[in-house]
Amino acid sequence: MFKPALACLARVANALAITANIAGTCTVLALVVILNFDVIARGLFSAPLKGTYEIVQLAVVLIVFLQLPDVVRVDRLTRSDGFLNLLHHNRPGLTANLRRIINAISAIFMGLIAYIMFPEFLKMWTTQDFFGVPGVFTVPWWPVKLAIASGSALASVIFTLKVITAQDRPQLIRAPEHDSPTTDEPHI
Repeated sequence: MFKPALACLARVANALAITANIAGTCTVLALVVILNFDVIARGLFSAPLKGTYEIVQLAVVLIVFLQLPDVVRVDRLTRSDGFLNLLHHNRPGLTANLRRIINAISAIFMGLIAYIMFPEFLKMWTTQDFFGVPGVFTVPWWPVKLAIASGSALASVIFTLKVITAQDRPQLIRAPEHDSPTTDEPHI
């Protein structure tokens, strides 16, 4: 009964991570359009798009926390695995346990970020605080706070699933020059 529930949770978490990644990618594309429009407006009409600076600031945070869960899901989070990769050849069991410990610590930190940010989101939702210059360009804070809280929470769930299922041995990417030759061609 535990395994089907865990598999269902993993499917839901993966689907949410992929959906959030798509939203983050759409945010990147929207940011590209806004920046290009701003550059063209500045160059041709000497009239920059109002709020570009604020939009870029908020979009960067949105992009990071929308794409974070999927990055964790596919094991592409930037971290130094050099020691673990060297250790894996001699002590695979120890390496797997160290990976689980690292994932558990990561789950705790992501959970703490979500725990801290969720009340901030609720505060911004009720007070309708905004970011920007009044009368020129303003945007509400709550979408950014929600992205941080939900992205961190989902990343924490995915890290926790990796600890429980012990499915975290990423396949190493090998450059072709390191592959062993399949024929008896001489090396130059």
